[in-house]
Amino acid sequence: MWEDKRQIVLKYHIPDDRIHYFFEQLEKGKVLYTRCPKCGTAYFPPRQDCAKCKISNLDWEEIKSEGELLAYTIIYVKPESFSKYPDYIIGVAKFPEGFNVLAWIKSNKGELKVGSKVNIKVEKMKNEGNNEYDYIYYLELNNSKY
Repeated sequence: MWEDKRQIVLKYHIPDDRIHYFFEQLEKGKVLYTRCPKCGTAYFPPRQDCAKCKISNLDWEEIKSEGELLAYTIIYVKPESFSKYPDYIIGVAKFPEGFNVLAWIKSNKGELKVGSKVNIKVEKMKNEGNNEYDYIYYLELNNSKY
């Protein structure tokens, strides 16, 4: 049986000039979403074009509310880019602004329950091998002993 072993390399240019404000605010410890001023639809991750109204330049708002944990899973078998990390938890939380957030969860495994209240937080992480930092957002259970 013939097997195609050609390799395809795809490169995408994803301009961040329209959402760079999101990353600037992460550095200040704030997690933002966008909302359409015409129809009110909220977007996370943020975007600058409304899928419903087709208008651009949506309004920026900070996530300040509590979310509700909808689902979670513990990652034991990791992709190569995350192999340096110990087992970790990711989950999806629904926020009252009208969107779901997929993120790492900082919690003890025994504390996790679907329906738990969570907050979104920001952490500064040092890149290995250089002196640069990344800012990540994660979910934290309210009243966690983590």
